[in-house]
Amino acid sequence: LLRDPEYAKGLLRISATEFVKFMDFSRLEPLSTSFIPQDLREREADILYRVPFQTGDTETDEVIIHILIEHQSTVDELMGFRVLFYMTLVWDAQIRQWDIDNVPRSERRLSPILPIVFYTGDRNWNVPLTLEAIMDLPKVLERFIPRFETLLLSVKETAAATLTETNDLMGWLLTVQQKERASTPELRRALVDTLKHTDTLPEEQAAQKREAIFYLLSLIMHRRPLGEHNELIELVNRHIPNSEVNSMRRTIAHELMEQGIEIGEQRGEQRGIEQGLQQGTRETAIKNIVAILTERFPNSDTETAKQHLEPILNTERLTQLVITAMKVHSFDAFIQALDTDPK
Repeated sequence: LLRDPEYAKGLLRISATEFVKFMDFSRLEPLSTSFIPQDLREREADILYRVPFQTGDTETDEVIIHILIEHQSTVDELMGFRVLFYMTLVWDAQIRQWDIDNVPRSERRLSPILPIVFYTGDRNWNVPLTLEAIMDLPKVLERFIPRFETLLLSVKETAAATLTETNDLMGWLLTVQQKERASTPELRRALVDTLKHTDTLPEEQAAQKREAIFYLLSLIMHRRPLGEHNELIELVNRHIPNSEVNSMRRTIAHELMEQGIEIGEQRGEQRGIEQGLQQGTRETAIKNIVAILTERFPNSDTETAKQHLEPILNTERLTQLVITAMKVHSFDAFIQALDTDPK
C-alpha cells in the first residue's frame, strides 16, 4: 500500500502532522532504492519518497521521507541505531550520485531526512529511539553522541479516532489492522466502518479503492482462522459488490499455495487443504508448517516452532500439524498443541 503515493500521503498526515503543511504533495516522488540488508528483510522493509519542502525561511528544497516498517512483534532496542545507519546509507547514495552526475561541488547539498518507524506489532513500543538508550553513557561524553528525532507510528497503540481524523483511506485500513487478532465481532465492526468509507471514494480513486479491498482480503486470509473466511469475505462482497472480490480471493489463495500453503475455496476450504497437502518428506512437511505460521503470524518466532518440529519423525503427525497450523487462533496455541499432543 505504501508504495502508492496516495497511501503514503495518508500515513504522513497521520504521523507527521506538523510537517505536511510544508510538503508539496503534488510532487511527491517515490524512490526505488531500498537500504535494508538482505538478512534483515524478513523483519524490516523500507520505502522512500522525495518531496519539495518549503517553510518560508529558505529557498524551496526537498526532504526525503524514509518509512521504516518493523514487522516483528518484539520491540527492537537497536532501532535508534538502525535508523541512523539507514540514514547514512541514504546520504552515501546521494553523494555517490553526485559523482556520477558530475554535480559541481558548490551545489552539493545533502537532503534532510524525515525518518518514520511504522510498527504494527501487538506489544507496546516502550524503548526510546535514541542511541543513548543503548549506551552506558558517562555525562562527560554525552556531547559526542549523534542526536536526531524519529517519528513513530505504533498502530496498535494509536486511538482509532486519531487514525481516521484526517479521513484518509490509509487511516481507516489501519483501524482494521488494529483488530487483526481481536474477536470476530470487533473485527467485523472495524471492517464494516472501513468498507462504508471505501465505498464513498470518487471514481478517480478507483485504483486506491481496489488496493484497499485487496489489502482487506489479504488480512482476512492471512491473519484470521479459516472458519471465518467465508463470512468476512462475503461481508466485503456485500459492501463493495463491484470490487472483483472473488477474483482477488483466488489471486491471494494462489499466492499462498505458491508459498507452500494449500487453501481450498468456499465451503470446501478445509477439505481443499487436506486433499491438496503433499505427502512428502518430513522436511517438506516442516517447511510447509513454518510457511503457514509465518504467513498467519508474521510477528511470531517461527524459529522456535521449527526447533520443536525437528525432533518429530512421524510424517503423518507432521501432516496433521499442517492442518493444526491453519486452524489455531494464535502462534502460542500452536506451540501448546505441540507440547500436549504426542509425537
